[in-house]
Amino acid sequence: MTEEAAIPSFRRGVKFRRDEVRDAWVLLAPERLFMPDETAVEILKLVDGKRSIAAIIDDLVARFDAPREVIAPDVIATFDDLKARGAVQC
Repeated sequence: MTEEAAIPSFRRGVKFRRDEVRDAWVLLAPERLFMPDETAVEILKLVDGKRSIAAIIDDLVARFDAPREVIAPDVIATFDDLKARGAVQC
């Protein structure tokens, strides 16, 4: 399980961008394409290689006026999933 102190970043060769053809945000990886859901998109927009997972959680709590205990498990689960798929490193 990923720790909140970890600083996530996209793995080499992975790009997060808006795909105008699909009208959706996508994660492009070598020979793979991920189409994250709306929640994951909001999380991934905050990945800059400098901000910790705790800081990302705090930002989302403030932006969406939601309880930290609700948002934190979702953020950590998202990073665990993307890490297992090779899209991010923490």
